[in-house]
Amino acid sequence: MQHILKTRPLTLAVALIAVLAALVVAGCGSDDDSGTSSSKTGNGVDLAFVEEMVPHHNSAVAMATIAKERGEHDEIKTLADNIIKSQTAEVTQMETIAKTLKADGVTSGDLGVPEAMMGMSGDEMSLETADPFDREFIDMMVPHHQGAIVMARAVLKRGRAPKSRSSPRRSSPHSPRRSAR
Repeated sequence: MQHILKTRPLTLAVALIAVLAALVVAGCGSDDDSGTSSSKTGNGVDLAFVEEMVPHHNSAVAMATIAKERGEHDEIKTLADNIIKSQTAEVTQMETIAKTLKADGVTSGDLGVPEAMMGMSGDEMSLETADPFDREFIDMMVPHHQGAIVMARAVLKRGRAPKSRSSPRRSSPHSPRRSAR
């Protein structure tokens, strides 16, 4: 009984991170074009989004890499592996989108999201010595994904490029299509 009480909060926390990640993916992949997503070139907000999201994803990958080594529960290690795989693929996609936008003459604009709301603590390396590790990983990953949701909402509201709005949905292991497999 005591084991169940100890693992239940962890299971709930891992599920919360997965749900937050799914919300980010859903936000980035919205099909709501509200009259502006038909542009092939996009705008400065689209470019700002991918330029900000690449380091955001790289930060999550750095935290997840540490979690694969230090994670105390299999759920954390599995989540870390999923984060590494999906966000590494998404970084490649976003770098391609950025190159395309720049080639079309788009210059980076203002995403309109204060840095403090992006979920970038800049303290990923503190996980190297965190104790208890799993709790600290979750405590860092939840606001990190909440920040990504704020960023995704900004690009959906003000961006124009269909690719910056839809590419993350295809690669994420947390998307509804993938999780049903």
